[in-house]
Amino acid sequence: MKKKHLAMLLSKLRGFERPRPELEQYRTPGDVAAELLWLAYSLDDVEGKIVADLGAGTGVLSIGAALIGAKKVYAVEKDEKAIEVARENARSLGVEDKIEFINADVSEFSRKVDTVIMNPPFGSQNPHADRPFLLKAFELGDAVYSIHLAKPEVRRFIEVFTRDNGFKITHRLTLPFEIPAQFHFHRKRIERILVDIYRFERD
Repeated sequence: MKKKHLAMLLSKLRGFERPRPELEQYRTPGDVAAELLWLAYSLDDVEGKIVADLGAGTGVLSIGAALIGAKKVYAVEKDEKAIEVARENARSLGVEDKIEFINADVSEFSRKVDTVIMNPPFGSQNPHADRPFLLKAFELGDAVYSIHLAKPEVRRFIEVFTRDNGFKITHRLTLPFEIPAQFHFHRKRIERILVDIYRFERD
């Protein structure tokens, strides 16, 4: 499968039916998900590996990992309705047998994995909402892929936080991320922001 084809498949998946602003439930765009997954695949962190997707939402990253050869994916998501959509999405692409959907807060998940993939909350509604995700990811796996806002203050925080927790940044890709208007406070039909895709590994 090519990266472009993966992006196309993921972009067609169902999104959140009733997104919750307090959980910053934005669907991961297919092209962004494909970039993260392709980086992980190229560095041998997906194929044949045990993968955890923290805050899996409607399953875009989980399903993508399964499609490109993950041995097993744990999709951890505390919103039950999002998990229902994720299950349907996985069934639609025939990968439901590779994914174990876990309806729980990420803090409750404790299985060791090879690789963690995630698109945590950006912290726009709840400052530092991404910290529990990063902490849990560093606890679970030796390779971690995560999406964060491409802002100087966020980059500084991540550099320090990563080092303080015994990890190092090996890759950082910057790309556009589109957020369609879905909450009352959105003023534009589509908000375009820049995000960084990070790869962290245990130092």
